[in-house]
Amino acid sequence: MSSSANTPFVTKTVPSAVDRTDRAVVIHLALSLFVFAVYGVQVCPLLESLTLTELLLPVLTVLVFIFLTHNRLAPSFDLRSDSEAIQTGQYWRMTFGLFVAAAVMLTLFNWWAYSAPLESGLKVILGLMTLGFFVATDLALQYEKKQASILNIEQRRLKPAKSFMPLTRKFSLFAFANTLFIAGILFLVINKDLHWLTDTSTNLSLQEAQRIILLEVGFVVAVMLAYTLKVISSFSHNLSYFFQNENDTLQRVAEGDLTVRASVASHDEFGHMAHNTNLMIDDLERFTHEVKQTRDVAILGLSSLAEARDNETGAHILRTQYYVKALTEHLKQLPKFKDYLDDQTIELLHKSAPLHDIGKVGIPDAILLKPGKLTDEEFEIMKQHPTIGAQALSIAEDQLGSNSFLRFAREISETHHEKWDGSGYPKGLAGEAIPLSGRLMALADVYDALISKRVYKPAFSHEKAKEILLEGKGSHFDPDVVDAFVACEQEFIHIAKTYSDKSE
Repeated sequence: MSSSANTPFVTKTVPSAVDRTDRAVVIHLALSLFVFAVYGVQVCPLLESLTLTELLLPVLTVLVFIFLTHNRLAPSFDLRSDSEAIQTGQYWRMTFGLFVAAAVMLTLFNWWAYSAPLESGLKVILGLMTLGFFVATDLALQYEKKQASILNIEQRRLKPAKSFMPLTRKFSLFAFANTLFIAGILFLVINKDLHWLTDTSTNLSLQEAQRIILLEVGFVVAVMLAYTLKVISSFSHNLSYFFQNENDTLQRVAEGDLTVRASVASHDEFGHMAHNTNLMIDDLERFTHEVKQTRDVAILGLSSLAEARDNETGAHILRTQYYVKALTEHLKQLPKFKDYLDDQTIELLHKSAPLHDIGKVGIPDAILLKPGKLTDEEFEIMKQHPTIGAQALSIAEDQLGSNSFLRFAREISETHHEKWDGSGYPKGLAGEAIPLSGRLMALADVYDALISKRVYKPAFSHEKAKEILLEGKGSHFDPDVVDAFVACEQEFIHIAKTYSDKSE
């Protein structure tokens, strides 16, 4: 079964990954310019001695290099029709590598232009690497979610990888690297401040020096904390996205929709969960189809058995079945019935209708096949067929457990001769105490009997049958069901013509 047929997403025009991440890249690089400038002044005496232009221009240049190179390389990571994986790891390595390259270029420039010492170069490299780590991680997480969204929109599913890095390991590696980078940056800041305090040329009071140091440390901690929280937020959004996809799929399956499939859009635990969910739904759909086929075969066999012992034809069974469906399709549009008559209930009523006279198998042939009018005693025996049918279906319920199909079949068999005013049989139920299934079958059965030829009467016209049904509104038949019949009487005429008895 193809994913395009089973994935509940609408096809749209999908922009490339570059178009969707340009804004995030620009924001991250702009923040990097500001953060690195402040960081450089705090940890490196050489950078502190430069003018604002001398400090910012080289940094801006390498960040522009990162942006342009990123835009050139990022399209190669876009999903193609032959893609087998979302290349999140490769995308992260590309972005982080650009920051490392920019750090090396900036270090070489400072060495060439200002004879910067090795210590200064290492501080520049560590600073840009730290920024690159956070920026690359956040952009990679956004890339992963957006590419997963593209897969959903394009109704494509990945083939789960046999081996992958677990989410727990990814998070542990992030926490470990995050701790190292933060510790390294704090070490450089504190080390520079300790040298500054021991500098005898510093003419600041101890309180002023303490205030400056706290501001510097506070700034670094705030920046590192903000980046950490941003990455955690992006990671949480991704987790929520994949959990929501899985939950939405399972919810729709729980509601009976077996056409839905989960989106396999990642090579991790979520991808395997979605894949296994789809395998489960495939098996459930196949099993459900087999159960429905078995049910339909049972209905066909039982209704054929009843037909074989009755004067009525198989066409009568088909006609009444479709009459019931026509009535339910109209009634479901009314507020009173719309919650009850969902698609599944309508299907079950349609499938169960052929069993309405299954109890006739328990009626003696002398009565069931009598060509003339029945005596009062014979009619009393004939009136037992609803109860006989209901009892047989109740035994099935006791043995196999109750389900919607058996319940509807039993209701229809037992109550299709009940009347709205309580004068029917076998229990003399009245009004809405009669199940809707029985009220529907009552009209369908009587209408078909009226328009059909019998040994004891000729076939009536549709108009004559309609007149009799209208006379029975509120006494024999549910008024709502009669109104539904009037609204869809052309469908009744079409059904009667389509499934007419061959002998007529």
